[in-house]
Amino acid sequence: MKLILSLLLIGVSLFWNGISKADAQTVRRPQNCAPRDAVLNRLAKSYGEIQQSQGLGANNAIIEVFASDTTGSWTITVTMPSGLTCLVASGQAFESLTKTQPPTGDDTNSKFLTMSQLG
Repeated sequence: MKLILSLLLIGVSLFWNGISKADAQTVRRPQNCAPRDAVLNRLAKSYGEIQQSQGLGANNAIIEVFASDTTGSWTITVTMPSGLTCLVASGQAFESLTKTQPPTGDDTNSKFLTMSQLG
């Protein structure tokens, strides 16, 4: 899950990098953006979504994942330093995964074959 979220955060950051420049230059706000408090209130009250994770993207943008364990709905948002929060993606069937890092060090009992074992 962390790898998927990391890749997603990188993709959103790259995407948002171009939009953030436009955000600084435009007076009109995109329709899918609003002040952060308004977006969080809407996600909580309308969809039962709460913050699940967050990361720092390009230009100090905060990328967050909100989801509801009850309904399975999820939303990814990006908040600019100005406080403007935009919806980036949303969907259904959210699952919270708990994964641990593989152990480091001695891999003599590894389940993977080495090149010499492959022949």
